[in-house]
Amino acid sequence: MSKAFHFTLILSFFSLIAFSQTAYEGTVEYNKKKHDAFIIDYPYPPEAVEDALIKRMEKLGHKTKTEKGLFNKDKGFMVHKGAFITEVSDRSMDYVFKVDRKSRREKDESVIYMILIKDGENARAGFSVEDIEKAKAFLNNLNPDVESSDLELKIKTQDDVVVKAEKKFKNLQDNQQSLEKKIKELQADLEQNLKDQESQQKEIENQKKLAEEMKGRRKSSL
Repeated sequence: MSKAFHFTLILSFFSLIAFSQTAYEGTVEYNKKKHDAFIIDYPYPPEAVEDALIKRMEKLGHKTKTEKGLFNKDKGFMVHKGAFITEVSDRSMDYVFKVDRKSRREKDESVIYMILIKDGENARAGFSVEDIEKAKAFLNNLNPDVESSDLELKIKTQDDVVVKAEKKFKNLQDNQQSLEKKIKELQADLEQNLKDQESQQKEIENQKKLAEEMKGRRKSSL
């Protein structure tokens, strides 16, 4: 095994570690109040992450509702009132999600915040160790959905690229036909021009001949 190949394997290994998705705990502001939250980072753009999260919640029977406009717009939150998700808890709670770009420079990396609210209060304080692990596992297990959504978005983007390329090709074909028509017209004009030149050349010769004949008569009369 070459040193370069060995180095590449090591680099790939550490890259996988760096981008492994493991949920952790932190805080996020919601309704002008700091809340305990479960958080996870993903090396995918917010569009893919939010799409995966919405689809996962819909599979669990919870349609997406949003506050402050569209999801992930104007720092909006995705809110599910009284949701029942057995993966997390055997109690119904309000599940509040927020998906953000990780930073201005990291446009293709995202972060999910998950707040759990019970009876108007943050539910984290009453969680057991097992409850905490379940909540983290819910976010950890989103990875296949996120990868799938990211792929679908890339496929859609690529399909759009193909459509644009095909449209450009069609325009080029139409332009070719237009140019060929112009070439035929110009070719006809060229052929006519050559005929006109030939005719004019004969006319010049005839006029020159007539002029010489006139000049000849003038000399003979002197």
